[in-house]
This record gives sequence, structure tokens and C-alpha cells, in this order.
Amino acid sequence: MRNPLPPAILLLLLPVLVAAQDPKAGPYPVAAPLDQYRIASTQEEIALARTAAPPSISADAAVLVLGKHGYESVVAGKNGFVCFVQRSWTAGFDDPQFWNPKIRGPNCFNPPAVRSVLPQELKRTEWVLAGMSRVQMAEAARAAMANHTFTAPDAASFSFMLSKQGYLGDAAGGPWHPHVMFFVPHGTAAAWAAGLKASPILGTEGDPSEPTTLYIPVPFWSDGSPATSPANTHQHNP
Repeated sequence: MRNPLPPAILLLLLPVLVAAQDPKAGPYPVAAPLDQYRIASTQEEIALARTAAPPSISADAAVLVLGKHGYESVVAGKNGFVCFVQRSWTAGFDDPQFWNPKIRGPNCFNPPAVRSVLPQELKRTEWVLAGMSRVQMAEAARAAMANHTFTAPDAASFSFMLSKQGYLGDAAGGPWHPHVMFFVPHGTAAAWAAGLKASPILGTEGDPSEPTTLYIPVPFWSDGSPATSPANTHQHNP
């Protein structure tokens, strides 16, 4: 039997080996060092998370921040909403910016989304921090959906993404546009006329293991200031 490669060489080769196994590597073929996904100041992350929704909602929401092993609850809420800052791996498994360390997506889930959608995002984050590849996570998500560990979104599941301070992908180059996201069961986008020409509802079907997410642009940011009309092409990533 051949001698194994020294650990130092394995660490150098790991990104190449993982990329070779990932057919959708894109411009970000593997995860960046985890510190690049973190926000150094907990208070800064809390403040950014709260910008996802108007203060009338976010001020009483629970807040999560990204820790060493997953998202951690740092502020208890009063209204059932949960605000947090999404990272790139909440995008679809086939998204070329799945590992983009610059992405910061302030989001605020309503109670039905907290019950049914948030657990999937938290679990995916745990997988990332445990060192799983995108391919491994996709397989794990499909298995979780098949055994009903993951479920379809509860009725009326939605979230606010109204922050002027986020970064939702390189194409947007910033926060894109204030919008509300509805989470619906896979295969139901057509019933919402999502993605059709001149439809105000954006979104397409992703992997069957993921909720279908619909995006509806709205005219104001969370601070009440007006927003310009979004480009025709939807540039949202997380």
C-alpha cells in the first residue's frame, strides 16, 4: 500500500479535490475560510439583522448571529419573528455564488417560516460549519426531505428583506431591492405566475429538497426611504 500524503499536502489539495467533485463550482468553487463569513462584532451583526424589517417588527423580534457551530440566539423576541443575516449557502445548491463570502442578507422570518423554513437553514449552516461540501449538503437535504425531517413550508410563511445594508450577490453589488419573500411548496410557482413577463412576482423552482421562494419587490426600505424600481433581471442570491 502506498504511503498516505502528509497532512500539510492534503490541506493544500483539499480545495482542488472538492472542486473536482462539485459540478456547479462556478466562481466560488469551495468554501472560503470560515472567518470570512463571520461578522467580528456581535452587536454589529444584531444591528444588521434588525435592518431586514421595519422597526415596528424587528425591534421585538428574536435575533440570531453566526457562531462557531451554527446560528446562536442572542436576543429573545416578543412577537414570534426571527431576524438574522443569511450567508451565501442559503442560495440554491446550483447557484454559482453558493460560497461567496461577501454575501450578507439581512432577513426576518414570520412565525410560520420560523417553524418550517428556518430549521432547514439552521441545519444547512451546521453542515457548512462541520465542513460538508455543497454536493454532500444537497444529498443530505434530499434525504431529510424524503424522511420528513425537512417539510414543506407552513401556510403563510414569508420574510422581510428590506435592508439597505445587505450584499445579495456580485451581480447586484449590494442590497438589490427591498422585497418580501414567500415560501411555498415545491412545484407551486406557476400558480403564483412567478417569473412570467411583467409579473410582479419573481422566482423559479429550485431543487425539490428546497422550499420554492417567491420574491415581491416593494417600494420602501425598512427605514421608510423610497427605493428605485428593480432591474428586470432578478439578481437576488440568498
